[in-house]
Amino acid sequence: MYGSESSAKPVLDLGDKTNETSFCRFFDSMPSRLPGTVRLFDRGDYFSAHGPDALLIAQTVYKTTNVIRYLGSATATSASNSGSSSSTNQKKGLPSLTLSITLAKGFLREALTSKQMRVEIWEGEGGKKQGNRWELGKEASPGNIQQVEDLLFSSTDNISSPIVMALKLVLKDGGATRLIGAAFADASARRLGVAEFLDDEMFSNTESLIIQLGVKECIVVETNETKTARGQTKKRKSIAIDLDGDDQDDSMEVDPPTSTKVAKGKGKDDQDFVKLLGMIERCGVVITEVQTGMFNATTVESDVKRLLHPSVSTVAMPEFDLKAASSCLACVISYLDLPNTTSHHGQWRLRHHDLSQYMKLDASAVKALNLMPNPLEMGGNKNMSLYGLLNHCKTAQGQRLLEMWLKQPLVNLHEIQQRQSLVEAFVEDASTRKSLQSDCLRPMPDFTRITKRFNRGNASLEDVVRVYQAVCKIPQMISLLQEVQPIHTEHIDLIDRLYIQPLKQHNEALGRYASMVEETIDLDELANHNYVLVASFDPLLERIRDKLIGVMDALDAEHSKVADDMSLDMEKKLHLEKHQVYGYSLRVTKAEAGKLKGKSKYIELAVQKSGTIFTTRTLKGLSEEHNDLTTQYEKQQRSLVKEVVAIAASYTPILEVLDALIASLDVIVSFAHVSENAPIAYVKPTLTEKGGDGDLVVEQARHPCLEVQDEINFIPNDHKMLKGAGEFQIISGANMGGKSTYIRQIGVIALMAQIGCFVPADSATLPIFDSILARVGAGDSQLKGVSTFMAEMLETAAILKTATKDSLVIIDELGRGTSTYDGFGLAWAISEHIATEIRCFCLFATHFHELTTLSESLPHVRNYNVLTHVTQRGDNAQDRDVTFLYKVEEGVCDQSFGIQVAEMANFPENVIKLAKRKADELEDFGESGDIFSKISKEETDEGTLIVEEFLRTWKTRVEASQAGAEDEETMSRDLQMEKLKEVVVEYRDKFEGNAWVQAVLTNL
Repeated sequence: MYGSESSAKPVLDLGDKTNETSFCRFFDSMPSRLPGTVRLFDRGDYFSAHGPDALLIAQTVYKTTNVIRYLGSATATSASNSGSSSSTNQKKGLPSLTLSITLAKGFLREALTSKQMRVEIWEGEGGKKQGNRWELGKEASPGNIQQVEDLLFSSTDNISSPIVMALKLVLKDGGATRLIGAAFADASARRLGVAEFLDDEMFSNTESLIIQLGVKECIVVETNETKTARGQTKKRKSIAIDLDGDDQDDSMEVDPPTSTKVAKGKGKDDQDFVKLLGMIERCGVVITEVQTGMFNATTVESDVKRLLHPSVSTVAMPEFDLKAASSCLACVISYLDLPNTTSHHGQWRLRHHDLSQYMKLDASAVKALNLMPNPLEMGGNKNMSLYGLLNHCKTAQGQRLLEMWLKQPLVNLHEIQQRQSLVEAFVEDASTRKSLQSDCLRPMPDFTRITKRFNRGNASLEDVVRVYQAVCKIPQMISLLQEVQPIHTEHIDLIDRLYIQPLKQHNEALGRYASMVEETIDLDELANHNYVLVASFDPLLERIRDKLIGVMDALDAEHSKVADDMSLDMEKKLHLEKHQVYGYSLRVTKAEAGKLKGKSKYIELAVQKSGTIFTTRTLKGLSEEHNDLTTQYEKQQRSLVKEVVAIAASYTPILEVLDALIASLDVIVSFAHVSENAPIAYVKPTLTEKGGDGDLVVEQARHPCLEVQDEINFIPNDHKMLKGAGEFQIISGANMGGKSTYIRQIGVIALMAQIGCFVPADSATLPIFDSILARVGAGDSQLKGVSTFMAEMLETAAILKTATKDSLVIIDELGRGTSTYDGFGLAWAISEHIATEIRCFCLFATHFHELTTLSESLPHVRNYNVLTHVTQRGDNAQDRDVTFLYKVEEGVCDQSFGIQVAEMANFPENVIKLAKRKADELEDFGESGDIFSKISKEETDEGTLIVEEFLRTWKTRVEASQAGAEDEETMSRDLQMEKLKEVVVEYRDKFEGNAWVQAVLTNL
């Protein structure tokens, strides 16, 4: 993960104890930092980490605390590093360690991308890396990696575009209406965006926006509550953990997440803000709090004018009419410091993001559908996520676009069908598709990264050449696209319009670029991996080059002279080499080294296994002259390279459009590759317009990620959900029977259809869904103060608030986190609300078998169950062998077979026996308590009348017999019992003839 180390771990050398103590004091006096921030100190040849950062790195990078060294004394390190959750051990000093540059870069990449942490790199003032005068040199966050991008990420690293977003909540109408203003920035692609919309109390629209954009970091206004909470350092959580194996606790303080630090406000504003922060955290986004002043939109129009291309007029732009969004835009621009970054001026684009253009996904749906890879859960198997399965892209830009398409499924039928037609064309012509992938797409560079370096002025000749090589591939790409031979001729026109004609325009526009490169760069040297300018490009450069050629000729002549003098073969026995220490020198083989003895004109330099290295006075002078000329050549070339790069940078707008075109073609071809090469080829789905009464009918549907796993023979199933006659389905059946796979696969198929891909089925007809919402799996987060059941209720509440009749809702095992009665009550109420009020397509998997009776009152509710084959082993009802058939058919299953699953998990035999015994007891109890459900309504009504008549008769006879009694109290008790027996005898036949009365008497 972090790379291998060939050298020993760097040694932290601060000189003496005084310097150690001084550094510890500086460390303790450092300013506070936000939670989740890691600090490294750049010491030139290596990095160091201290305090809690050292302990974190020791466990994540080195996997041991033996690398920890403690600096300073107890006095020097007794104070906590303000705001940094310092875990300084007062007895041992300040925990410290070192990292080589390679390990440090690997750790920081992991921290920014996977761990979603902030990064600070401190540098010694004036370049004094060993001193104790330090200043913050670079800082980065998951949404803003500009300062460290070139340092940590190479040109081949395929990192997702880091999106940073600012959000503002405005309450109107006394808190009844919630207006959300949002602005976001993608610094890699130089894109700005704004959005403004109304939201519900669960902020489901904001959640969809965050998921659609793939936001990494969210900026919100710092409130009084959060500032107060942050200042209460005494209330921070402490985790007692033995980090160094000395049987003593090294307490490690942890700052709680933002939403838990915010006190529940007295007013509705505070409560809504807490909900908003909680939703952001559930999406896995880093929250950054800033002062209100950063949301001041006073200068936003002038700032945007400087950032946008000069051809774009900012006068009366509709985006500025969105006041809340404009203030967020001002915040994002200020946070990224864009006005002061002159290389960004004139390079940005601004757009208005419309949520309704794409299918909405909630965070639970993204997880339930395995949309993106999760290395912690998938063990590195890329096919366990839909992104990994579909990612056969050959370019970095294609991979980024695939991620965006997965998070932004289309809802426009025309656009979906257009993508499907393109995929179909390449499915039908496999030969051309393969040639495009291997010959044209694979060599394509990441234009986004290269153009970014062009604009910064730090691009190299290699970048210029890589763009040139890509330009040279365009004619071949055009030729291959013209050769595509799909079955449907209309697809040819589509390919011509979307790809061939734009590529021809780019090829023409970049023709002068290719000519410039051919005239200025020595392309013959590329075979030696040398990126140099043509010497004739500059007179001075040419003169230096001519001198270098003369020196090389002189070196060869000296080599020949020495070979003749020593009578040695120039190719086999005497070698002219350029040594990294001695420069140009001669090496004689070990067997011939004796010929150097006694000859003072030969100067021995070193003896190695490969032979003896030596030189002559003439050779030494020529080597020094060659070094001087090379230095002059490189110096002169550097100034010329800047001119070449500046010319190349003028083609940035064309390259950015070409980049989008290449990315689109790459993803389409990847879809076609996956569709044709699946275990069973995918089919083109038929979609119906959103808002209609389209049915969902998929024959022999499969889960695309599961069917490609090793040793799995996937069993397909049909899905038939008819609008008005079966759009709500309740799926019951055994544990491990396939319920979860069945309901999730239809969600995956629907999403694949709306991104334009073919789907895993024999045939598929689907409506266009405006959203896929899910409540699956049990997950809690104690650090966020959210229990399993609370997380389940939050997700379900969002579904009830968000779902429309055009939504697809997937619910798996709702109500498991509380008591059976509460869980069933909630499951019933939620199901009935979705089925009667929302009327959307819904698949509801459950073990509450009583829920299946919902179909008796609602005709559009259908019951399905997963089939199992059961064989009885003995007299005990729980002694059964269960075979899962993984087939789904209409009907109800009233068993779960949980004990059989426990047997499969190798539970101890005594535990299994006890479980069976208790299950039998509960089953008997349940049968007696459930006897009323088996009695008809007619018998129940008749029995009720019998009991009412019996009670009235008893009461009448008691009252008549009490008249004139002397001791009314005593006579009342005796008479009641006597008359009761009389009436019971009279009504015995009626009691025995009615099942409901018998059930009442039995339970009494």
